[in-house]
Formats: sequence, C-alpha cells, structure tokens
Amino acid sequence: MTILSRRRLAVAVVSATALLATACSGSGDKEQQASSNELTVMAPLFGTAPDPSGELQQAVEKLVGKKLKITWVPNAEYGDKTNVTLASDSIPDLMVVNEKGPSFVKAAEAGAFWDLTGKLDKYPNLKPADEQTAKNTTVNGKTYGIYRVRPLLRSGIVIRKDWLAKLGLQEPKTVDDLYAVAKAFTERDPDGNGKKDTYGLIIPKWPGFYASASPYDVVETWFGAPNGWGERNGKLVPGFDTPEFLTAERWLRKWVTEGLVNPDFATLDSANWNDPFVQGKGGMIIDVNVRATQLLDLFKEKNPKDFDKVTLVGNLSLPDGKKYSYPFTGYNMVIAVSKQHIRTEEQLDQVLQALDKLESKEGSVLLTNGIEGRNFKADGKYAVPINQDDPKVKAIQNDVDKAFIQLGTRASVGMGAYQLKPNDAASRAMREEFDVLMNEDLKTAVFNPVLGVIAPTSISKGQSLQNIIPDARIKYLSGAITEDQLKAEIKRWYDSGGTQIAKETNELAAKVGG
Repeated sequence: MTILSRRRLAVAVVSATALLATACSGSGDKEQQASSNELTVMAPLFGTAPDPSGELQQAVEKLVGKKLKITWVPNAEYGDKTNVTLASDSIPDLMVVNEKGPSFVKAAEAGAFWDLTGKLDKYPNLKPADEQTAKNTTVNGKTYGIYRVRPLLRSGIVIRKDWLAKLGLQEPKTVDDLYAVAKAFTERDPDGNGKKDTYGLIIPKWPGFYASASPYDVVETWFGAPNGWGERNGKLVPGFDTPEFLTAERWLRKWVTEGLVNPDFATLDSANWNDPFVQGKGGMIIDVNVRATQLLDLFKEKNPKDFDKVTLVGNLSLPDGKKYSYPFTGYNMVIAVSKQHIRTEEQLDQVLQALDKLESKEGSVLLTNGIEGRNFKADGKYAVPINQDDPKVKAIQNDVDKAFIQLGTRASVGMGAYQLKPNDAASRAMREEFDVLMNEDLKTAVFNPVLGVIAPTSISKGQSLQNIIPDARIKYLSGAITEDQLKAEIKRWYDSGGTQIAKETNELAAKVGG
C-alpha cells in the first residue's frame, strides 16, 4: 500500500466526523442537494459504461423520480476506488459496498452511513426476504445496507465441451480429474491448430480479498480449508492458517508452473474474463454458474449454427471421495446510504422510497431485463430479446447486462424480473442444470460461521492487513516467494494484528452464538 493510500485511509474517521459536523451546520451548497431531485451513486461496471442520457437511465430516473448521477467503476478497480472514496470528502449518496470491508465499517461506525437496522420493514421491496441472509449481512448486529440477493450456492466450473469431446475426456468429478483435463487442454492441441498455444484454466486479477468467492477460495474449500473462518481444535481460525490451505496452494502452484493457467492471471481484467474462453485460448473457468450461459450466448453470437460448446460441472471431490463445496452468503455486497447529503430521517425516507420503487417489480424489470417492447418482450415468466439488430436497442441491453443490473437487490431470485427465455436446447439444459448442481452441492456446503462478526481490530487495522494474504498467495503461485516465505506472511498477518482479530472473533462469535 502506498504512503498516500495509508494517509487517505488514516483520515477516514476524521472525514466521517467532518461530514457530521457539516450536517449540523445547516449551510452550504451540499445541504441543498439533500432536498434536490438528484442522487449520486457509485456501482461496479463490467464493460462499457452507460450513456447518462441513454434510454435505460432515463426510464429508471422516471420511475424513481430522481435524477441519477452514477459513477460506474470497472469491477477490477472497485475495491481500490471504494477505499479512496470512503477516505475522501465526497461520498456518494448510494454506494454498492462490501459492508464487511474495514474501510467501510470504519466510516459507517464513525457515522458516515445510515444505520438501517429496523428501518427497512416498512418498505415492501427493501424488507429482507430471508432472515438468515439478512443476518449474514449484519456488522455485529447492525444493518448498514440493502443486500443484493444471490443464490445460496452457485459455484461451478465452466468447461469447453467441444474440447472435452475432441480429446475423448469425461467431465471432471475430482480434483485429480480436473488437473488431468487442464493438462490435456494445454498439451494435446484441443483446438486442432497444430500449435501448443492453449491452457487449461483462466483466472483474472481478483478485485476482492481473501474469502471473497475467488477461484482460489473455491479450490481451497475443495481441499478442506475453512470458508473464511472455521473451527480447529475448539477455536475459530482463518482458513489460510490451516494445512489444507497450503495443500491447495501447492496444487495451484503446480498448475501455474506447468503452464496450465493463463500467464497473465495476476493482471487479467475480470471484465475480460470470458475472452480467452471464447477465443479458444483457455478451456475452463471456476466461477458462478451463470457464466456458463453467458459464454453460450457469446458462442451463439459468433456462430448460431455451432455454439453448443459449453458444459458446467459442480464442486469437486478429493481423491478419497470427501467433498467440500463452496457456498455463497445469499447476497453480494449491499447498497449503503451516505449521510453526507442525506442528513435527516425525512430525507432518508425519501431516498428509501425511491429505492423501494427501484426494487419493485417494475424497477427490477428495468434493471434486469431492460425496457419492455424495446429490447425484450414478456412471454409468461420469461423475457424474450427483440430488435437486437438495432444499435440503440443493443445499447439498452449493454446498459442492463454490464451496469444497471448491479443496482438490483431482489431480482436475481425471481422476485419481480423475468428470466431470460432459453431459445435453444443447449441453453435450456444449462439452466436446468443450475438447480440440480446447487441442490446437490448444498449437501456438502462449507459455510462461514462468523459472517456477521467484525472484530474491532479488523476495523482499526484491517485495511493494512487485508492485502497480506492475497498478495502473498499471488506471489507464491507465480513463484516469486517460497512456501516458507508464504508461511512467514501468514505469521506477519498475526503479528500485525491478526492475533487480536482471532481473539476478538472468537469472543464475539461466542456471544452471538449464545
């Protein structure tokens, strides 16, 4: 971390306090914004940013009755941008944030964001849909945002089905099978061009930290490491302080050393994650299951007559038959409300009413499907794309897929929006497989027992600690450091405040559990 970054983060609490002081002053242009019809927003972006005057944004603004000034941040840069924004004097009204991130918790507990505990029940489209998921999003009992619903288990492996067929390979069921497939994809010319120019697994630069659903976290769980935290000898320990974690890293390092992983795995922008798969450079992606249908669609765009090139498998077993599956939390980040311009309960109510409209059935359709009659038509519970040859309609679809869907908090589980209608046998079969694999893998899911617990030291020192393990993991996998040096970095995490975090986490978990 740079000196500048440390200085910015060091003033996060001071900045938050200053915001509250400004709120009490009752003066300045910023106060006028609180009662205006504009909302500032920051959200992740997975491609081309929408035109602020585009059809979709206009439709969304008309629905909520607010002008939206949205800062779209490329997903690969989102974590860094969040930290810088939280340490600045210009926090947007609404932010998509990792509510467990130290910089956010520090700012929220200093008063920079609204505590929404008990405030959401009167808004039908903001009220938590699932009690357990709502609990998972809490920060030591407080709710600082509206969670963005996701399926409870959606991890899987997307594989080039045509490459499997060409090489006479079966879908992998164990980690050894997966290695064998990756080895074949790298060495046996699966694309048939006579060159050794392919690799087995595609991994991007991961924008999150340890235990953030990265491909690394999934693999570590397969090998028996805890999902974030887990019990060992009667105490809760971080997953990276276990023998299973090291076993998984040795296995992954072997992949990198043998050229089974894309050589730019430490720098590939996650927005371009699909490209090597579709371009025939890499044959597998460990990610959420919906990536499989995204890739099918991309192949179909290239060749509507020959696109059935994708298959999906679930979590893998160890050679001895033991299986540990990687679940999700039931959500992916939250939308938090800043106090910088929204300073009174009345103003908060106005903003929550606008968000309630945004997350209504009509709003969910806009965010998830687009504009009915323009880029899709409704067919029962399904959305059917229309007018896709029109560049203006394509712009609407881009704005949905790459950006506005990130503002949805309820639509992903069918609470309003339409499912995209599979219009071919391959896509129908793939979507049906989602539930089959999810229900099977939930039987062996490894849940994080301390999702709602945030140790005080992880807030005060977490920002300086959270990069230690991910950075060391990448350095170890790339061969820049040895295993002993990786272990030394784990020790450094403990010596720099991790010992206290572990102590506080155990104490807080005992209280919550009691």
